[in-house]
Amino acid sequence: MRTERNLTRRLDRVFARLDREPERPAHIDVPKMSRHRVVLFTATLAFYVAIVWAIVITSWLVRLDWQVMFFRPYQQWPQIHAFLDYYVVLGQRGPTAVMVAAWLGWRSWRQHTLRPLLTLGASLLLLNITVGAAKYGMGRLGPHYATVIGSNEMGLGGDIFPSGHTANAVVTWGILAYLASTPRARRWLSALSAITALGVGLTTVYLGTHWLSDVLLGWAAGLLILLALPWFEPLIARTEDWLFDLRDRWRARRSRPAAEPALPPVTPVVLKPRSAPPAEQPSPAREPVASTRASRGLAHLAPGPHTTRSERTPVTPVGSRRPPHTDHRVPRGTSQPARPLTGG
Repeated sequence: MRTERNLTRRLDRVFARLDREPERPAHIDVPKMSRHRVVLFTATLAFYVAIVWAIVITSWLVRLDWQVMFFRPYQQWPQIHAFLDYYVVLGQRGPTAVMVAAWLGWRSWRQHTLRPLLTLGASLLLLNITVGAAKYGMGRLGPHYATVIGSNEMGLGGDIFPSGHTANAVVTWGILAYLASTPRARRWLSALSAITALGVGLTTVYLGTHWLSDVLLGWAAGLLILLALPWFEPLIARTEDWLFDLRDRWRARRSRPAAEPALPPVTPVVLKPRSAPPAEQPSPAREPVASTRASRGLAHLAPGPHTTRSERTPVTPVGSRRPPHTDHRVPRGTSQPARPLTGG
């Protein structure tokens, strides 16, 4: 019995503690800028700078670029040319962004968060800024537009260094591994995105649209963006909160009933009390009207004292041809007036 009581008390304490704790949102696995990631970012940045320096000083890497260009891989293996023409589309900005955005949009809808789409937008924005600035800043010409054999072709107004197809393939497909929900999925997607980006870079060398050094710098540029994304996670989170707040305000404004038109102000009317009649002129009192039947008298009786029938004035009935007694005249030849007629 004592053991059961102790167990019951412990369970009550646990449930009470759970009731006091607030509900927490679902955990989202966000890659952190760990020491390993910082070391990898630093090494990739050093590799990026080394390639640029090797091209600027026209080192052995420039000679390797010219040797590969003269080798003309598209003539050595023409049977895969048609396939690689379609495969290189996996590095183009527009088609790959649409495909990846469709997948990440579905994930955002399922998870009720904007982080996948915002992360993709931030990575593409960083890609356009960094790679675009490097392209136009160094101005290197491509193999098809080279002018002097053995030169680095720098500063001639080109936009080929680093390779945009390669960097875009690294970032666009690598973002799927970066946003993976489990470590196993992250490993598989990392390997798949690395193979895809490697194939896109080598395809551009096969087609003769890029130098080999362009592809090496494109891989480094894309990897730098993926490694630097954890530094932008706080900004992405603030942007997501701002967008959700904006949505909530818009919904609240839309559900609010329309305001009624304002009516003009009503001027209050002061009612004055009715003044009593002055005491010097009292209102005349009304005579009481008798309402009894006896005081009214009979309607068919004439007013005044009653008379006998013989004394009454004869009444001529309506429609009678006999003239009234006042119009009777005395007949000729007689001296006495005619005898009045009496009823009865």
